[in-house]
Amino acid sequence: MLKKIQRICKPLLKISLVFGLVLVLAFSHADGALAARTGGRIGGGSFRMPSSRTYAPRTTPRAGGYYPGGGFGFPFLLPLWGFGGFGGLFGILIFFAIANFLVQTFRSVTNDSGEEVGYGNNPTVSVTRLQVGLLAQARDLQTELNNIAEKADTNTAAGKVAILQEASLALLRHPEYWVYAGGDTQQAKLNAAESQFNRLSLAERSKFSEETLSNVNNQLKSALTQELPSGKDNPTQLISEGVGEYIIVTLLAATLGKWNIPKINDTQDLRQALRQIGSLSGEQLLAIEVLWTPQAEGDTLTSDDLLAEYPDLTLV
Repeated sequence: MLKKIQRICKPLLKISLVFGLVLVLAFSHADGALAARTGGRIGGGSFRMPSSRTYAPRTTPRAGGYYPGGGFGFPFLLPLWGFGGFGGLFGILIFFAIANFLVQTFRSVTNDSGEEVGYGNNPTVSVTRLQVGLLAQARDLQTELNNIAEKADTNTAAGKVAILQEASLALLRHPEYWVYAGGDTQQAKLNAAESQFNRLSLAERSKFSEETLSNVNNQLKSALTQELPSGKDNPTQLISEGVGEYIIVTLLAATLGKWNIPKINDTQDLRQALRQIGSLSGEQLLAIEVLWTPQAEGDTLTSDDLLAEYPDLTLV
């Protein structure tokens, strides 16, 4: 009887041991997947239209007529010059008043029919996202992005242009490490573009466990002295074991008017897209963000992380 019980219990014991090992491996892998992932962020801008970009005509009633935009018109000058003794000059003034009226009318019509002269009150905004996945050996790239974040002026148009230029150049300097890329552009009206931009930004930031370096609207925050998550305190060992493999950089830009980047299928498309986004002018840019992960030295994305978090990227 005892032997019979042992014969029955022995297979059950083996099954229990195997099941226990499976659970241990599964949870240990889950702990690695849930380990903190560091990220960096540089950003700035506003979705309010500067007055210099608005050409809405002003109409103010004046004595003797109704002239849009004011300007060098006849009603302004009539009290100064009077009627008598200035027949020739009087005709010239009338000519200028009519010319001014025609110019203001032309501006008003053009502004209502399109965006050639002005952007209007609710213009089209293009929100572009460009992502590049590089091999983890591109360590210099992380250093360059850190330096950009620490020195960037994110409050001015010139500062936003410089950030995009420097980040694009940093990526263009490392083509030998390009592995994955992706990008798209979506158009929205100004009153909805900020929500679209923020949605893309939050989607990328949610992939970080912590932003260890950020400079947003000239608010520099750094946690570079913080220790890496458990199991990541030896960068050299990490790389040699092949656990860390990739670095992902994301460029976000909101620009006035209709603008887009090419569909990225290979390195040539990626090179063209980086040059395009890096050459945007201050007049076009409303807001920008540069995000990258991992940010802390020695912290990298595994291939499993990349496939899980960035499924839309294309092999280039």
